[in-house]
Amino acid sequence: MTEAPESTANYCYRHPDRQSFILCQRCGRTICPECQTPGAVGVICPECMRAQRQSAPRTKSRVFSSLRSGAKPVMTYGIIAVTAFVFIVQSLPGIGGSVTGALQYAGVYSVPGAGVGYGFEPWRMLTSVFVHASILHIALNMYTLWIFGMIMEPMLGRGRYLALYLISGFAGSLGVYVLAPLNQPVVGASGAIFGLVGAFFVIQRHLGGSSTQLLILVGINLVIGFIPSLGIAWQAHVGGLIGGILVGLIYVWTRPMRRRAWQIPALAVLSLLLVAGIFLK
Repeated sequence: MTEAPESTANYCYRHPDRQSFILCQRCGRTICPECQTPGAVGVICPECMRAQRQSAPRTKSRVFSSLRSGAKPVMTYGIIAVTAFVFIVQSLPGIGGSVTGALQYAGVYSVPGAGVGYGFEPWRMLTSVFVHASILHIALNMYTLWIFGMIMEPMLGRGRYLALYLISGFAGSLGVYVLAPLNQPVVGASGAIFGLVGAFFVIQRHLGGSSTQLLILVGINLVIGFIPSLGIAWQAHVGGLIGGILVGLIYVWTRPMRRRAWQIPALAVLSLLLVAGIFLK
């Protein structure tokens, strides 16, 4: 057991003006709260943590290989910026309604030869994710996206995070196509956001984290979505949640280095299956 230092040494070795009585569990030096990194038992100073990371196997040193300390959620900011721009264009007099009509999704757009006024435009299954119906609608969705993006993007890396968002958004539209009336138009990022929630749940469970509060939050939002007077497309929530869970399972399964090469093919197969889902109805 490390002996406590003399009282004159009860100051952080990196910040001599900060008094502290916490010792690094490895070297025994005094460290202040800013310099502490939680370890298996006690805390570790920056130098010992750096040495531990350098000596640890590459596949176990991080939650995912792309996790970087202090990484900025650039993709999250970009998605929010694009969505906000689309909403601004939607709000312009004269052209706003046309923009919304050109980007929104309804199941009928996934049916070849559906009839007069409707073309086969399955790309709307993605464009509708960036369209919103009101300022409150976009504000709530972007706030939720920001919360989960701050967690998920640094954890997964930008490419995986963007793939998760887009696949979940498409899965949300597929849920609308399969479960909602064909002529029911929908807009919004809710399906993609529920996908982030689903993937986060899977990863949390895999890492041993508690998911009780998250399950309660998801349950409440799903129940709210079934209230007819609110006009919420619960079908998108269900589809996006399922899509996100499937992507999360792929990320967890391909986390070990020996399976890493299967990650992109697995995502490609999942995407093809979702596209094939268009022919279910």
